[in-house]
Amino acid sequence: MLFVIPFFTMASVSLQTGNIDIGFRQTFHLAEYAQGLGQYHTPLIRSLEYATVVTIATLIVGYPVAYWIAFYAGTRKNMYLLLLLLPFFVSFVIRSLAWSFVLSDEGIVLSTLRSWHLLPAGFHILATPWAVMAGIAYNALPFTVLPLFVSLEKIDKRVVEAAGDLYADRRAVFLKVILPNTAPGIFAAFLLTFIPSAGDYVNAAILGGTSTTMIGTKIQDLFLGRTFDYPMASALSMVLMVGLLVGITAYARVLGTDSLGEYV
Repeated sequence: MLFVIPFFTMASVSLQTGNIDIGFRQTFHLAEYAQGLGQYHTPLIRSLEYATVVTIATLIVGYPVAYWIAFYAGTRKNMYLLLLLLPFFVSFVIRSLAWSFVLSDEGIVLSTLRSWHLLPAGFHILATPWAVMAGIAYNALPFTVLPLFVSLEKIDKRVVEAAGDLYADRRAVFLKVILPNTAPGIFAAFLLTFIPSAGDYVNAAILGGTSTTMIGTKIQDLFLGRTFDYPMASALSMVLMVGLLVGITAYARVLGTDSLGEYV
């Protein structure tokens, strides 16, 4: 109910007309959708592109981390998981602000690399897509590692040993035993990473510029900015949400992840 009621409320608002001064009334006005797609298709596509890159990057980084913790951390698994989550006891906004200091032109990273003559004097990262995606990926990494760890932890180690006894090398064991058994965890990691990344607006506002605006930023501006254009903001939210739901449903059917709920 916490999803269904807000969903239909937002769908209803997207079909209204009016403004903040005279109020809004239900007219089943569909033009907001066509106008929104025509006016804001660039940040919408950009958000999906950023989310795709972030999801792939966090999977590439997070899978080896989860694999090592699951198979080699021994009795210290909980400690390593706590260390992974420890930075996230700090506010989301503060972590993004910290990234802005780290990636600034005079920050410790760029200034050090310039002093070593590894970067040109005019090189900068802030207000670029790479800065936004780096901030989003950093904040999304634990949501990638945790479901991967759960799926890897559930693999019966005797199955892995049996594959080795049947003369499978490490590559074959990983590709034919471990990777297929972690498909639900991979999908859960994709789900928990891609959706928040596509709707993110904090990192785009703090680490990006005018050329890196995401659809979340536009929706936030329409809801809380000077125009208070609730129908347009709701229409854009509906387009983003329905698009994500359709894509995720199709992806789930391809993978056949019936046990997805165990990993989310």
